Amino acid sequence: MSFIKIEKKIKNFNKDLIISGDKSLSIRWALLASQSHYKSKSYNLLNSEDVLDTLKCLKKLGVQIKLTKKYCEIYGVGLNGFKYKKSLSLNAGNSGTLGRLIMGLLVHCKNSIKLTGDKSLSRRDFLRVSKPLEKFGAKFKTNSGKLPIIIKGTDNPLPIKYREIRGSAQCKSAVMLAALNTKGETTIKAKKSRDHSERLFKYLNLPIKIHKKKNYDLIKIKGKKKIPSINYKIPTDISSSAFFIVLTALSENSKLKINNININPSRTGILSILKMMKVKIDLINKRVYKGERIADLIVQSSKKLKSINCPVKFNTAAIDEFLLIFLVAAKADGISYFKNLSELNEKESPRLRWGSKILTKIGIKNLVTNNSIKIYGNPNIEVNKKIVIRNFLKDHRVFMSSVVAALTFGGKWQIHDKDSINTSFPSFLNKMDYLGAKIRY
Repeated sequence: MSFIKIEKKIKNFNKDLIISGDKSLSIRWALLASQSHYKSKSYNLLNSEDVLDTLKCLKKLGVQIKLTKKYCEIYGVGLNGFKYKKSLSLNAGNSGTLGRLIMGLLVHCKNSIKLTGDKSLSRRDFLRVSKPLEKFGAKFKTNSGKLPIIIKGTDNPLPIKYREIRGSAQCKSAVMLAALNTKGETTIKAKKSRDHSERLFKYLNLPIKIHKKKNYDLIKIKGKKKIPSINYKIPTDISSSAFFIVLTALSENSKLKINNININPSRTGILSILKMMKVKIDLINKRVYKGERIADLIVQSSKKLKSINCPVKFNTAAIDEFLLIFLVAAKADGISYFKNLSELNEKESPRLRWGSKILTKIGIKNLVTNNSIKIYGNPNIEVNKKIVIRNFLKDHRVFMSSVVAALTFGGKWQIHDKDSINTSFPSFLNKMDYLGAKIRY
C-alpha cells in the first residue's frame, strides 16, 4: 500500500546512526565531475532518485558513468564536451537542484535541449535561473516561467554581472557553472546562501575570488580553466540527519550519535535554532574535509524546550528544516514566532502552509500568513486522535516530518505517499525501524 500507519510513540533509544551522503554535494560532485577532463570517483554518493536522475541526464549528454554499490566513477568530457542527439529531452524528476544547475552547463550547447520534470517540479519558478543565464547568450523558451523549458545555447558565452537577491544557492550555482564556459570574468553579487559550490570551486583550484561582505558575497569567476579530477567521500547529509536529531530531542530518555555530518555554516541554521530552544546538541571531532566542515554530532532528549522569536539571519541556512523546527516549537513553553519565510512556499509543496496544517491537526494553535507563523507551544502535548496526511504533492519533507510528529506526539496516523522519500532519503523508514519505531506498511 502507498501509506504507512503509526499508532505508537517510539520508545527510548541510545544508538549510533549512519546517514546517507549529502544530496546537494552529490549532485554538485556529479555535475562538476562531468566537466573534468579526467576520471573522478566518489564514495557515499546518495543513492536517491534526485541523484540517479542527475546521472541519467549526464549519460544522455554523452558522459560515461560507472555506478556500483560502493562507489561512482564519472569519466569527464571537459568543458563544452557534451555529445548528444538532436531533439534531446532531459528529465530532472523532482529535483530543483538538478533542474536549475544543469541549465548552467547547457549555455554552450548549440542544439536545442528540452528540460522537463515531475508534477511538483513543474510548478516551480525557473525564470529566476533562465533570466540571468540569458545574459550569457543562451535562449530559453519557457512555459510561463515553468517547465518544460527549451534551451538553446550559444557558441560564445559572454561573462556577465549578476545580482542574486533571493538568497538562492541554486540560482547562484547555475550562474557559476555557466561562467566556467566563458572567456573572461563573471561577477556575482549574491545574497548570502549555501556555499557548497564556492567551496568545491576553491578546493579544485578554479579561478574564483570571494569577498564576504556583511549582507552579500561578491564572487568573481574566470572561465576556460581545466577542471581536475574530483575524488570525494560525500559527507553525511545534515538535512537528512535533521529528522533524527528532532526525533531524539522530542523523545524521552534518548540519545543519538551521527558521524561525519556536514556542518557547513550555510547549512547549520537548524542547529543554531535548536540550541536557542535548549535542545542538547554537541559537535565533536570537528575537521575540514576537501573544503567542507564536518563533525560527529550527539543529540539527547530535551525535557524543557524554550520558545523563541527566531532571528531571520538563520532562515537561509535552515530553509529545508523548518517543518521540523515547527514541531519543536509545538512542544516548547510559550509562543514562538518565525517570519520572512515566503520562500518555503516555493519548495516541492507550499511548506509554510503544510507546517500550519500539521500543527493544527495535532491540536497546536498557530497563526500563519504568507511569510510568517506564530506557534503557541504546549510542553504537555499528547495526541489521542486519528490523523491523516495526504495530498501534499509527494513532498518528501512533509512525509518525513509527519513521521517524526507521529512517533513523538502520539495518536493514530495514516501518512500517504511513502514513496516520496525515494527522491532524497530512500532508507528513511529503515533507519526508523533500526531505532525501534513501530511502523505498519
